[in-house]
Amino acid sequence: MPVEITWWGHATTTVEDSGVRVLTDPLFARRLAHLRRRRGPVPPPAAAVADLALVSHLHADHLHPASLRRLAPGTRLVVPRGAGRAVPGLRRAAAERGLRVTEVTAGDEVRVRDVVVRAVPAAHDGRRLPYGPHRAPALGYVVRGEAATYFAGDTGLFDGMPEAVGAVDVALLPVGGWGPFLGRDHLDAGRAALALGRLAARDAVPVHYGTYWPIGMDAVRPHEFHAPGDDFVRHAARLAPRAAVHRLGHGESVRLGADG
Repeated sequence: MPVEITWWGHATTTVEDSGVRVLTDPLFARRLAHLRRRRGPVPPPAAAVADLALVSHLHADHLHPASLRRLAPGTRLVVPRGAGRAVPGLRRAAAERGLRVTEVTAGDEVRVRDVVVRAVPAAHDGRRLPYGPHRAPALGYVVRGEAATYFAGDTGLFDGMPEAVGAVDVALLPVGGWGPFLGRDHLDAGRAALALGRLAARDAVPVHYGTYWPIGMDAVRPHEFHAPGDDFVRHAARLAPRAAVHRLGHGESVRLGADG
């Protein structure tokens, strides 16, 4: 199952499978509102090169119009249904860059050559906080080519998760956040390891941690910023012992194949 995963920081990854490059939740900012990038450089221009870009939900650290403007004209962009109505900045970025926007809900599929991407449910508040009455579902995605790779976006554990996601080879799971407190509609390192065990993926990459942190909070519970990746490795060894966990540094890649 040859697939290459590159982690650019936070929830931004590139999944390359069958010659198709899929970019998740593009975020290429040094600073976002009260957050600043504390680990890893801003991804290089090559990180924005993709056949398909996926947005999991409308929170500003996942749907970032300024980052979408770095995508090449004509890039296909998949977003939750209702995103265009809820986020005017998305519509403007798409128009300026000539992005081909497809709005989806759980169960919908998008094909690019030999790769099919299926939207799956997520247990997360998908609103564009704090604005407006419009809502759009938070989603995860399964990228299926020679391998099946699950990008969870932001989610908590939910009943029926293995059935909703289906059989997968690789799981890209959020294990932390951008602040010291996570609600139940997030996975922390322990809950992510539980999810990994339930999904029975062969390989896992922890994401959504160790990149952005609130300005002025450097000394507040710093272990919450640094530790989730190592904590996930430790919890997964107990709760999902058959899975191989690949804790990547920013900009690092791992190639996963049938020979392991």
